Amino acid sequence: MRAVIQRVRHARVSVDGRTVGEIGVGIVVLLGIAKGDLGEAAHHLAEKTVNMRIFDDAEGKMNVSLLENGGAALVVPQFTLYGDVRRGRRPGFERAAPPAEANQIYEEYVARLKSFGIAVETGIFQAHMFVELENDGPVTILVDSEKVF
Repeated sequence: MRAVIQRVRHARVSVDGRTVGEIGVGIVVLLGIAKGDLGEAAHHLAEKTVNMRIFDDAEGKMNVSLLENGGAALVVPQFTLYGDVRRGRRPGFERAAPPAEANQIYEEYVARLKSFGIAVETGIFQAHMFVELENDGPVTILVDSEKVF
């Protein structure tokens, strides 16, 4: 699994001109699922996501987690995180999980975030989405389950 996690002041995702998910202060998670990713990785990544200390404390240091600050999460499925351009100009997506497999793991990740009491909004799996956000910092963290777990 790969996640691009961005600290935001607000964000929303829309499909066909209709807002399908919107949050205030919190994080946007662009989530890519690889072939063979398991629910265990989704649970571990969700735990890491809510406990990652990327929000400022009273002294302005990144020392506060999403759990501690009460923010929300907007989770957007993004298979293009597994785009591979090493062999040419057009990305190949051979490492991305097939849609049914990816959607199941995506849903497990979202459910795990919710189990921590986090308010979670989502995009729509396999839809053409428009994501708008105001990145705060900017703070953007890349987490790859192959390198963490």
